[in-house]
Amino acid sequence: MLKNLALLLGVCSAKIYFKDDFTSDPLTSKRWVQSQWKQDSGEAGVLEYSGGLWGAGDRGGIRTTEDAKFYAFSAKIDETFQWRFMGAGDRGGIRTTEDAKFYAFSAKIDETFDNSDAEQLVFGFSVKHEQKIDCGGGYAKLLPPSLDQSAFNGDSEYAIMFGPDICGYSTKKVQAIFNYNGENLLKTSDVKSPDDEYTHQYLLIVNKDSTYEIRVDGEEKAKGNMKDDWSFEKPKTIPDPEQSKPSDWVDEQEIDDPEDQKPSDWDDEAATISDPDATKPDDWDDEEDGEWQAPQIDNPEYKGEWRAKRIPNPEYKGEWEHPEIANPDYVEAKDVYKRGPVGFVGIEVWQVKAGTVFSDFVVSDSVDEAVQFMDSRKTNQDDEKAAKEAYDEKSKPESDDSSDTADEDHDEL
Repeated sequence: MLKNLALLLGVCSAKIYFKDDFTSDPLTSKRWVQSQWKQDSGEAGVLEYSGGLWGAGDRGGIRTTEDAKFYAFSAKIDETFQWRFMGAGDRGGIRTTEDAKFYAFSAKIDETFDNSDAEQLVFGFSVKHEQKIDCGGGYAKLLPPSLDQSAFNGDSEYAIMFGPDICGYSTKKVQAIFNYNGENLLKTSDVKSPDDEYTHQYLLIVNKDSTYEIRVDGEEKAKGNMKDDWSFEKPKTIPDPEQSKPSDWVDEQEIDDPEDQKPSDWDDEAATISDPDATKPDDWDDEEDGEWQAPQIDNPEYKGEWRAKRIPNPEYKGEWEHPEIANPDYVEAKDVYKRGPVGFVGIEVWQVKAGTVFSDFVVSDSVDEAVQFMDSRKTNQDDEKAAKEAYDEKSKPESDDSSDTADEDHDEL
């Protein structure tokens, strides 16, 4: 009975602290605020509310179709009418629009979340690099309540940085960085990130027992103890600085056999010889071309450089091991799961090629609640591929068949 009551209380206490599905404009509503950082220098990029150039879902609107044409259209309004054409229907997000720019924008969460007493901290969102990004970030941050949104920048303190990071062929990973005692700790092993043009979901779970899990598109990609996969602690022991390998220490396992001697005829054969099958060309002129010489080939009788046989070294002592001592700088890291109070969700990235859509953010103390939201927002990749193919087809330049036909008709006249 008590066990069932505890489970019921656990379910009832599950809470979502922040959720945004972007079904309404996050920028004009000021739900998300773009920082003034780098605005004066012109290095900050322009953001838009959009589901992208193509996508799966209800993203209706009015689209112009012909170049060098005038368009004029209107709608009669009533009390319930709302303009929706600049939105993105049920697949909206915030999209970067300018290449080689910095982007910094954030949203205040509904209620400050301190996971010290929570069983879990769960952070998830979706990213679509429809430009097939070549170098740039797609990660997001959990930020403290003290953040000044207008001044949010790359040096702003954060609790967690999480999400895809792609640059060239060498960097295609899911970043997961924890701030600890003022230092940003990177994961010691990489988690591979998708690098295609479609929408992908990223989910980070931090448990109260200081274990973690990283999921991409609902699949587990990494799991374990935070202290094993991040350097929260310095090593417990270090090499004794007072000790060094003795000068007479022998760590060579084998030596040349002193009894082995090089055969007296070893060097009789040269490395190369004249090709016995070569013949002087009929048109060779010794006066003009010089004395003909057959080309050189490898000598099959050549034995190479002589080396004495190797035998076990009778003086070998084994590999020297540096004695260890307790590290005076070691401090046990406790409760590394604690991320401190979180007041904002933010994105701060630089992109060589713009076109990324960030969407479907959730912060919760329950993985079940977060997954339920993410599942409800998951896109069908087959639908996205079909939408992209349709967009690519419509984006193809018009053929010159019509102009060619017109020229032919003119010629006939």
